[in-house]
Amino acid sequence: MSTPTDGSPGLRLLELLELFAQHTQALALPEVVAASGWPKPTVHRMLAQLEQGGWLVREPDGRRYTMASRLLRLGESALSNSTRQGVRHAVLRQLVAEVGESCNLTAMSGADVVYLDRVESAFPLRLELRPGTRVPAHCSASGKLFLAWMGARQRKSLLDGLALTRYTAHTLTQRSALEAELKAIRRDGHAVDAEEFVDGLVCVAVPVFAPGQRTVRCALALQAPAARMPLAQARAQLPKLQAAAHALARTLG
Repeated sequence: MSTPTDGSPGLRLLELLELFAQHTQALALPEVVAASGWPKPTVHRMLAQLEQGGWLVREPDGRRYTMASRLLRLGESALSNSTRQGVRHAVLRQLVAEVGESCNLTAMSGADVVYLDRVESAFPLRLELRPGTRVPAHCSASGKLFLAWMGARQRKSLLDGLALTRYTAHTLTQRSALEAELKAIRRDGHAVDAEEFVDGLVCVAVPVFAPGQRTVRCALALQAPAARMPLAQARAQLPKLQAAAHALARTLG
């Protein structure tokens, strides 16, 4: 971690939040001290301040800290505001023009997937999902993509508390079946929703990696009625999705 700004406690707190945002798992006090290089009493005091302010929350073991909903909402708002305009939104518009179906950019928020930006197709038959919409992780293409790229400990912790609710006849409600699909997603580099969340709706999602890393920052997905674009045809759009994901990754530096 970079050297904290001298004489600016507020900036130190922001740098500590940045540290948590860069890690995919909860952190205990010794781990934060090691990662930040700051004195243990200083880190302990800052963690207490951020917990009291609702920015961090402790895991059930009482030892490890993770991002609280307030911090997650801040991140969602920042990403949403920046993606609704400018280069990222333009990439989505171009992708929709190429594939002919609705496309969206999403992020993981707690146990849900949140829509950051979306461009609808020109067809009258479509499912409109506005930015800010939240969908379940276990039965959405983007959600399964995020789960597949999580660290094993974080994924287990999330799945242990996740109700695998059935939304359609195709929803994966058995933990073993879901974990087998997550393994295949990590291997194949993309995820699908085969009418698992909404009957008659298919989706293909690809990861948007942080520049120079293998950390999934966002997911880019194509969504279409199966009657108009069967899943096999949606999968055939993968090269276009992946090219757009690379373009989006360059905006995340």
